Amino acid sequence: MSPQLRTWHVTGAQHLLDAAIPDRNVKWENHWEIHTNEKEVTEKEVTLHLLPGEQLLCEANTVLKCVQEDSCQRGIYGRLVCTDFKIAFLGDDESALDNDETQFKNKVIGENDITLHCVDQIYGVFDEKKKTLFGQLKKYPEKLIIHCKDLRVFHFCLRYTKEEEVKRIVSGIIHHTQSPKLLKRLFLFSYAAAAQNSTAADPKNHTVMFDTLKDWCWELERTKGNVKFKAVSINEGYRVCERLPAYFVVPTPLPEEDVSRFQGHGIPIWCWSCHNGCALLKMSALPKEQDDGILQVQKNFLDGIYKTIHRPPYEIVKTEDLSSNFLSLQEIQTAYSKFKQLFLIDNSTEFWDTDIKWFSLLESSSWLDIIRRCLKKAIEIAECLEAQNVNILLLEENASDLCCLISSLVQVMMDPHCRTRFGFQSLVQKEWIMGGHCFLDRCNHLRQSDKEEVPVFLLFLDCVWQLVHQHPPAFEFTETYLTVLSDSLYIPIFSTFFFNSPHQKDGNVGRESQDTQSKPLNLLTVWDWSVQFEPKAQTLLRNPLYVEKPKLDKGQRKGMHCKHQRQLSLPLTQSKSSPKRGFFREETDHLIKNLLGKRISKLINSSEELQDNFREFYESWHSKPTNYHGLLLPHIEGPEIKVWAQRYLRWIPEAQILGGGRVATMNKLLEMMEEVQCLQEKIEEKHHSQEALQAEATSLLRNSVRLSSLFPFALLQRHSSKPVLPTSGWKALGDEEDLAKREDEFVDLGDV
Repeated sequence: MSPQLRTWHVTGAQHLLDAAIPDRNVKWENHWEIHTNEKEVTEKEVTLHLLPGEQLLCEANTVLKCVQEDSCQRGIYGRLVCTDFKIAFLGDDESALDNDETQFKNKVIGENDITLHCVDQIYGVFDEKKKTLFGQLKKYPEKLIIHCKDLRVFHFCLRYTKEEEVKRIVSGIIHHTQSPKLLKRLFLFSYAAAAQNSTAADPKNHTVMFDTLKDWCWELERTKGNVKFKAVSINEGYRVCERLPAYFVVPTPLPEEDVSRFQGHGIPIWCWSCHNGCALLKMSALPKEQDDGILQVQKNFLDGIYKTIHRPPYEIVKTEDLSSNFLSLQEIQTAYSKFKQLFLIDNSTEFWDTDIKWFSLLESSSWLDIIRRCLKKAIEIAECLEAQNVNILLLEENASDLCCLISSLVQVMMDPHCRTRFGFQSLVQKEWIMGGHCFLDRCNHLRQSDKEEVPVFLLFLDCVWQLVHQHPPAFEFTETYLTVLSDSLYIPIFSTFFFNSPHQKDGNVGRESQDTQSKPLNLLTVWDWSVQFEPKAQTLLRNPLYVEKPKLDKGQRKGMHCKHQRQLSLPLTQSKSSPKRGFFREETDHLIKNLLGKRISKLINSSEELQDNFREFYESWHSKPTNYHGLLLPHIEGPEIKVWAQRYLRWIPEAQILGGGRVATMNKLLEMMEEVQCLQEKIEEKHHSQEALQAEATSLLRNSVRLSSLFPFALLQRHSSKPVLPTSGWKALGDEEDLAKREDEFVDLGDV
């Protein structure tokens, strides 16, 4: 039988194509397996892979997962399913993907999987009009568009799907991603209960969890902070405060009974100690009261606290009120909401139409300015600790948002241990997990309040990326590590980012164990990367260009001074200023004035003196060669703060540079390193495991057929031949002279 006369039969999808619809421009890619010796074509069976405890909720067949390009539908048909863990599309090109040379695959989340917590917005297309979907629908869309929190965009065409299946899958997805949930209904617990016999801790994971008194004592000893501070267990069993961890560190002279006075509020809690003995502390504000008697009690209490931390050996303490002197959570939320829209691109036409306005849209979001302000604040505090030799006390309402952000950034800049992988993971455990950052609320995992959703942790990762981008040899981990860490915020098999506090985690784990009358649940930590990636893929998380600290013999150590040489400098950048902005402003919150009286004036420097110190510290540091194992400061001038391209642009093919970008430079450097190592091996006749690891990373880059500037996440789904400027905009641009005047509106995405 000739191909032209062959009769096609599609099993289970007789309504899929109708000869009466000749105008459907659909491209079929590997959808059917053709048997040339038979008169029938059978649909491939695609298996849905379920995790332990995962249950299928609803599904729809003959759904077209399409890529939009110039209003021309292209894509593949398959099955769209929704489980209690994810939304998954099962297309019939699975075998093609398996044979692809994609080196960086996640074992938990596939390319066409979306965890329910990763869904940001759901849209439906009705008669070519895009509308937000929520609640009960009276009419069901012909196309479903899902915007994800990791900035992926999925288009599912439902025109050829049975009506009852469309209702079931659309209603199911909306309900399970948009409706408020109870904490005990998280998939986290179902997975832990079903997989507790098959999960074991990674013996190679040396992350300090800070869930024991021993961990805190170890950190005190590592930073030489044990002279002035002590680890306490007064909150063991969360007897004093559910907001604080079971163990933490306070100044040695502080009586432990003071900790329980106001449930941990108003207590200076240790974060980190500098090599010169100065310390970084944080404090949550006391509850706001109207009663004069209670206010007087609070004032007397705080007076006693400040007397404790002002006497030797603490001496000078500067206070930084982040609640009034710095960013607000509302500013962060608003800026990111605008910023992320730049990358949630539905099609190529939209990409090129918005490209002409890229700079103005980027600036109006203020996201890069917020990053700059965070880095600047951290540098200001580093200058106080390093150059002025004074202690810093960070103040915030609950000390669990901006305190976590700034204290972590300061430590990344000042402590080289925090720039190693295990050191960085330990830092996140100490300052964010044990510090009580409300991940459950800030990531809106339970969908209970959009107002509480603020990407504070993502802002921290973006700030760290700026440092990694500017000083690659100083970090043991790569930008890919930071990207997959940001993705892990939405994978509910790890407990790390799914609780508001250690108390909430411990309480719910114990309750679930009692309900099931089983042994305590063994919740996974995100730091066990073997759960998500094979060893070969994990090599991309480690920076082969990392400059390890040289090991000195005893003779060399005697002549070394611990203090960093760069103790001086930093310039102010031109950015939008606020009358309330400043490091230690003279006017303070009214309540704190009432509570601290005249004492607060002794803690605050004049702004002019501060700016002079800041500028001198910054400029002096940048004028000298970089010591990657000492103080590390970022450039914060306008063009130095960049868009984190790998995270934000990775799903946009038009933004990729094939065979170019930083990854191409890295590839050449790794090739040279490999050659040098081979020569060294021949000379020394030794083989080191570390060299083998770097060689493996080199082969990953070299063997990638689709090497691009956004490796290893690049998806080349759309192959646009659009010019740099959209043709639709030529009339609006005017003549050559006008174009020259407006050239600052255009951007080369390769330099973002």
